[in-house]
Amino acid sequence: MSTLKKQNRVHIRWMIRGDMPEVLHIEDLSFKYTMCEEDFLYYLRQRNVIGMVVEMGEKIVGFMIYKLHKSKLHILHLAVLPSMRHSGVGSQMITTLVSKLSSHRRTRISITVPETNLAAQLFLRANGFEAVNVLRGYYEDRGEDAYNMVYRFVKYS
Repeated sequence: MSTLKKQNRVHIRWMIRGDMPEVLHIEDLSFKYTMCEEDFLYYLRQRNVIGMVVEMGEKIVGFMIYKLHKSKLHILHLAVLPSMRHSGVGSQMITTLVSKLSSHRRTRISITVPETNLAAQLFLRANGFEAVNVLRGYYEDRGEDAYNMVYRFVKYS
């Protein structure tokens, strides 16, 4: 079986305040422990944080928030509408981030994933991430560990 999925025609753009109702809907459908609008706005007000949405037609089908660091990008939050999972939408978001890496500046992407979120771990592994360490008790409120997963820029010559 081929590992390549048919890519859906999507448009990836910066997140704006008017996207919040659809983003919050995807958030509620995607996670047991959700962020509220104030949480999203707190992140998005930071000058080194970028929010992106994925549109298919006029509908938002996914979103991602990431933070710029000197030598890496760190994904703070990523979700895809459940009905659009396994369609390549999430991979297209990752590909967008990978295109922002370079051999001389930002060389990796990191993300923290709950140990119980096997679907996210498998998705990230399929997109070139590897677990580099376990963060014991990372989610203190629910007594859960997390994995720090990293994608490293590889320059092909």
